[in-house]
Amino acid sequence: MATAAKKQLGNVLVIGGCGFLGHHIVNLLLESYTSKISVLDVRTTRNRRPDTDGVSYYDGDITSLESLIPIFEKIRPDVVIHTASPTLLGGNKDLYYKVNVQGTKCVVEACKRTGVKGLVYTSSASVVSDNATDLINADERWPVIPPESQTEYYSQTKGEAEAYVLGQNRASDSKLLTCALRPAGIFGEGDVQLIPPMIKVFHDKKTNFQLGENTNLFDFTYVRNVAHAHLLAANYLLRTSALSTLPLDHERIDGEFFFVTNCEPIYFWDFPRMVWKCLGLNKGTESVWVISKEMGNILGTVMDWTFWAVGKKSKLTRREVKYSCMTRYYDCSKAKQRLGYEPLVGLEEGIKRSVQWFQDLEKEADEKKGQ
Repeated sequence: MATAAKKQLGNVLVIGGCGFLGHHIVNLLLESYTSKISVLDVRTTRNRRPDTDGVSYYDGDITSLESLIPIFEKIRPDVVIHTASPTLLGGNKDLYYKVNVQGTKCVVEACKRTGVKGLVYTSSASVVSDNATDLINADERWPVIPPESQTEYYSQTKGEAEAYVLGQNRASDSKLLTCALRPAGIFGEGDVQLIPPMIKVFHDKKTNFQLGENTNLFDFTYVRNVAHAHLLAANYLLRTSALSTLPLDHERIDGEFFFVTNCEPIYFWDFPRMVWKCLGLNKGTESVWVISKEMGNILGTVMDWTFWAVGKKSKLTRREVKYSCMTRYYDCSKAKQRLGYEPLVGLEEGIKRSVQWFQDLEKEADEKKGQ
């Protein structure tokens, strides 16, 4: 069977390319595209490709235009994929604003000054969630939550940055084309937010607890599929930049935003149970203690205040109860129709690959200890 020809993607710069999503984008670029690949990150020591792969790495600070411009001038990228951001649980208000908003504005300015043709921005599906109202098959018609109603400052800054990026599409002072992707619940190899805590719950033998009735559908998205959507968007921006006329409204990629998921919403607690099954949990051998949403909120409130009083972090928070019991899934029809997006890897296979990666990592660590 003939191998599909690789697509040409020119000179690509992946900002945050040593991070979780970013390094998966670099991996997929090498596998499926012909391109010159550069990576810019605050530190480029982790998730690096071998020197033989020809990826160029640059240490840089996206919150400093003085740091960015010399790198951009050296690389002269055709398209930039901007994934750099603190994690939802890995920052504070000052950091979120500095990186997500100010840093993104610096990236846009560097693109405009150096003739970049296309910029793909990694936003978040959370920009349309107020973390209280259920989202049922939400699509791009759903409004971004205004700051006064947004309870997650991370999501507020992602929404502000997204609006700025899209507002710079076809600006009068450049030919830069922009778009934004809104992934939901990313997990996979190298994940630091979803899979590791679930693995810890398994090892701590606490898999028989459940918050809520598990009737709430939720979107989890395998990281390779998110990387795939970014590269589709980058390709379309470059193709659009070569057109002599504007695309029709129903075909446009530039100036647009797109939800990206696995297109497989699942009941919330079914996801960790699939993870635990891959780790060896025999379903049906344990009884599950269901804690109602109401009781969970009471316990979470008490524990939040108690642990706050002694300067520690509670293992059960109101935030965790809220997320565990919320319906939150999205419609990817727009990404399918305009980007040609279809998930490369199904949810179950993505979970298997992810768990296997972490198991291999644990095995490698154990072997080093034994040496």
